[in-house]
Amino acid sequence: MKLGMSINYVGDFHSSVEKVIEYESAGLDIVWVAEAYSIDAVSQVGFLAAKTKKIEIGTGILNVYSRTAAAIAQTAAGCDYVSNGRFILGLGASGPQVIEGFHGVPYEKPMKRISEYIDVTRMTLKREPVIYSGKTVQIPLPEGTGTGLGKPLKLINHPVRNEIPIWWASLMPLSVKETAKSADGWLPVFFVPDEFQKVWGDDLKAGTALRDQDLGKLSIAASTTVAIGEEFVNETAERVLDRQRPTTALYWGGMGARDKNFYNTIAQKYGYEAEAIEIQDLYLDGQKDAAAAAVPGDFLQRANLVGPASYVKERLGAWKEAGVNVLNITPVGPDPVGTMGTLRQLIEDA
Repeated sequence: MKLGMSINYVGDFHSSVEKVIEYESAGLDIVWVAEAYSIDAVSQVGFLAAKTKKIEIGTGILNVYSRTAAAIAQTAAGCDYVSNGRFILGLGASGPQVIEGFHGVPYEKPMKRISEYIDVTRMTLKREPVIYSGKTVQIPLPEGTGTGLGKPLKLINHPVRNEIPIWWASLMPLSVKETAKSADGWLPVFFVPDEFQKVWGDDLKAGTALRDQDLGKLSIAASTTVAIGEEFVNETAERVLDRQRPTTALYWGGMGARDKNFYNTIAQKYGYEAEAIEIQDLYLDGQKDAAAAAVPGDFLQRANLVGPASYVKERLGAWKEAGVNVLNITPVGPDPVGTMGTLRQLIEDA
């Protein structure tokens, strides 16, 4: 199991990079760079590539609306080039608030668009002439559109790798099924190892049945807060877990419209129907603190690794059993680098 970490896209980037360098020396495997509607992720990937030596660098995520399919492929090739083969292309759809509100692009056919972007990226990296006729991507432009001068082209450069890992941040049934079918890795959110099958199990199984064996097994990355020590019990553990309440309430309650919030749907599939509805009502009514207080404590406990070393080691078994092979961590405590080292040892011993 690899250990990953995400860079906060609203934090001090340069300070975060210095921490990444420290974590790399301590054995961190992957760093993920988000984008949302902040500073673009690609320039940050390039900076990280120059500052680090071994760590893999992934986008977590690039949306598939603000760049063309061929531009995504160029980006993947370029980031892999400057990092000497350490790049992971994380793709997602984002949401209509960002895509239509910030980029001014209609939020249409997100699942099909990502699937077709993956096809075009793989084709481009193999230096094949890019000829693609899909529902969202048509390269070159078909006859009767544009100037009529477009012709099939292939990437000029020879990429460092003609196959770059492509991870998909998917949530809803059809997208999760397509992820299991065609992506190298899956970036879920609010992952509870004991219960995730209730939310996504059928979709993962259906997609896996259609998966090309050459792709190998689907990798899974899950995010979790980590605090390890005998002191992290009872109220002390609860205080650490409580840090997740505002963000969880934001997603369950404030992301999307009242009748179209994918994260709220996930919460309900986990069995928190009443809680999810209450959190959304409170959040949309402006009662953010009350919404955070309503987040179920048992969800926070099962989705994170907070407790004595013996407890964390036992819980790691559930993550391994779930097929998680990348654990994206937020270490908490006075010595986060030491916490990561302890976690790595527990993983090896489990």
